[in-house]
Amino acid sequence: MTSGAAAVAQGHGHRDDVGAKLGMWLFLFTELILFGGMFIVYAVYRFSHPTEFHVAATELDTLVGTINTIILLTSSLTVAMSITAIQKGNKWLSFTLVGFTVMLALAFLVNKYFEWGHKFEVGLYPGSAILLNKPPGEILYFGLYYVMTGLHALHVIIGVVVLAGMMMFIAKDKITRHSYVRLEAGGLYWHLVDIIWIFLFPLFYLLH
Repeated sequence: MTSGAAAVAQGHGHRDDVGAKLGMWLFLFTELILFGGMFIVYAVYRFSHPTEFHVAATELDTLVGTINTIILLTSSLTVAMSITAIQKGNKWLSFTLVGFTVMLALAFLVNKYFEWGHKFEVGLYPGSAILLNKPPGEILYFGLYYVMTGLHALHVIIGVVVLAGMMMFIAKDKITRHSYVRLEAGGLYWHLVDIIWIFLFPLFYLLH
């Protein structure tokens, strides 16, 4: 390839990278709008039923929420470190760090599974006789809790799939020190998952 052709190819690759990053940021913006709307709904209902929201919040385990917060914050660190590692050409360190991020995400989901399982055991789930006998504010609280944390858990699952794909790309040298925009995009998505939880945690577990 001539130097001119190489320059054209490099310029084309640069434009593709910029387009990919822009596309990811636009996608993240739509996700923020989605959860932002839910946060507004939560705020309206909390203002309307402050006492009932306070009582309902005492049913949640703050320790479990705190552990999951630590897990996600750590996972954001490891995915950021994986990008730094690939930029320095350390392929297998990057691969390992992404793998560790996936394990932390799975740990989050396991904790959430047991947390939800306990709520179902004590009858605090949508449509249950116990919950329907509670005041409207408590019913609204748990409805929002399951919808918002459930949607977040879905994003965590999607994130696991995305990160697993990044591991495959790293292993096959489709992500390298010279081409790592995919990993950056995957990292941005995972940071979004983390940021959303940072808002969910105090709203449901701390604001009693």
